[in-house]
Amino acid sequence: MGDVFSSAPESRAVWEALPGPVLEAVGRCDAERLEVERARVAPRLRERIVKPVYSVADRFASWERLVRRMETGRPEGDDSFCPISAYGNDLDSRDSLDEVMNTLPAAAREGTLGTLLADLDARFHAASVPDPAGSLHPWIRPTKEHARLPGRWYRRPLRTPWDD
Repeated sequence: MGDVFSSAPESRAVWEALPGPVLEAVGRCDAERLEVERARVAPRLRERIVKPVYSVADRFASWERLVRRMETGRPEGDDSFCPISAYGNDLDSRDSLDEVMNTLPAAAREGTLGTLLADLDARFHAASVPDPAGSLHPWIRPTKEHARLPGRWYRRPLRTPWDD
């Protein structure tokens, strides 16, 4: 696997400055996620998986990459291919960050991780418009029922990188 922070410089900068206790809490979240991911594969493959695909760092980086694509209308760097299905995956990943943040200590929620998430959310909002009819829902598949979807699922990008 490549660099988790590829095309996500803000997430990289925050990660490099996280204090030890926050990194330990994130590590516990990642350990739980690793067990979930291992449980989904055949027993002979479980021990080969040593780190989660959907680590907390990966989820932050994915959210940042989506926001950056929406701001520019195009993918960048190693992230040059962007199908419309990636939008739904990134929204799902962002939803899971709410759950993760709720398990972290206040120092993480109120510190740089919380600030990064709030900033990315604000940028997402600025780079999107309301879509109350859910015009993208035929192409994106949320993992939750529609009645429980956060408002970001009812927004669409001003610039759609998958049109090119």
